Amino acid sequence: MATAKTTNGRAGSRPSSSTLRTVHELFLAGEVDADDLSSSVRPVVAQSWERSRAVGVDPDLNGARPAEALAAAARLRDTHPLAPALPVIRRLLVNDAIDSGVVVAVSAADGTLLWVEGDPNACRRAEAMNFVPGADWSERGAGTNAPGTALALDRELQIHGSEHFSRIVQPWSCTAAPVHDPTTGALLGAIDLTGDAQVASSQTLALVRATAVAVENHLALLRVAGIGPEPATRKPHLVVLGGDRPRWVTSDAYGHLQATYLTGRHADILVLLSRHPEGLSADHLAVLLDDKDLDVVTVRAEMSRLRKVIGAENLGSRPYRLLAPITSDIGEVFDALDAGDVEAALDRYSGPLLRQSVSPAVARLRTALSTTLREAVLAESRRGRADLLRRWLDLPEGRDDRDGWQALRDCSGLNAVVRAQARGHLAGIDYELG
Repeated sequence: MATAKTTNGRAGSRPSSSTLRTVHELFLAGEVDADDLSSSVRPVVAQSWERSRAVGVDPDLNGARPAEALAAAARLRDTHPLAPALPVIRRLLVNDAIDSGVVVAVSAADGTLLWVEGDPNACRRAEAMNFVPGADWSERGAGTNAPGTALALDRELQIHGSEHFSRIVQPWSCTAAPVHDPTTGALLGAIDLTGDAQVASSQTLALVRATAVAVENHLALLRVAGIGPEPATRKPHLVVLGGDRPRWVTSDAYGHLQATYLTGRHADILVLLSRHPEGLSADHLAVLLDDKDLDVVTVRAEMSRLRKVIGAENLGSRPYRLLAPITSDIGEVFDALDAGDVEAALDRYSGPLLRQSVSPAVARLRTALSTTLREAVLAESRRGRADLLRRWLDLPEGRDDRDGWQALRDCSGLNAVVRAQARGHLAGIDYELG
């Protein structure tokens, strides 16, 4: 079978829909992995399937999960940088889509759908898969799909029918292109056309690409005239969860991401400062980092080195504190838990906080985060969300969680295979524990 081409997210010689569906089912069943798909699935799609499965997207989910209440989405639309360009999008895409069976969607950079317009019948059909304003169509939330994967890769993309990760989306095809801030290059969102197989044509790709360029030019002209939105900038982002090295992620003037790897001590300090916006004295920081051997002189030397790593404009003293807002993966998990969104917390939780850290304060925070997430997942499982419990048990922390596996075994509504897997895993834990 000819291998599909991916230079522009477009297919060259594509396999049939029935072949794609067969391969998709084999992939979901674990009988093939991404490396085995090269002869039948475009690499850009195979890699997206792999990412979707790795973060626990449910292929049987009845549409993408809601991101926030519709009222929150309305507030986001009112203030979003793409709002001033909506007339351009309507003139170039929506007006011609009214009776063509096509849906036009505009999403924020995080995958939240902001506007969904077009053919009324197609829009009603799209509602069945929750393709509506306020829904999360990021790749992490909905699996492989054109707007979500275009945002994940920051490139234009087409997804044909059975290339979608979620089964409910496979009757559709879609074409999407990202939109960037014309001054900073920061990612603002994506423009998407969704419809039948004709939507994933080269002509449609050119149209969506041209619309994205027109939107960026429109925003630039508004800004020159002094009536456009302020340039979008990325806050520095701290990555400290999971097995990867901790890093400080920023963007340059063109929106290109730059990651600076951190030493363990610098990562400890940034985590503590992010959780103490009021600031910390050198004495207090020394105790939080090491309650036995660390002296104030060492702390001051570390802070001097850290200032060179992240920039003096980001780090204040007397007390030590972060001078500008930042985001962090640990903060995103805590925020999701505070909002009661356990699924979003799991989406953002890639593993324990700074596993190698010996700081007593970081160890306490690591335990608090892991325990809070675990208890929230168990509480959701008692409300019927066995899918969240399965995702927790797939994490390294969950593999030996006997109470968690027992809770999964006892969940109502499980199919026989999953219940058998839970029983088998419990037997393995008990054998190992003697």
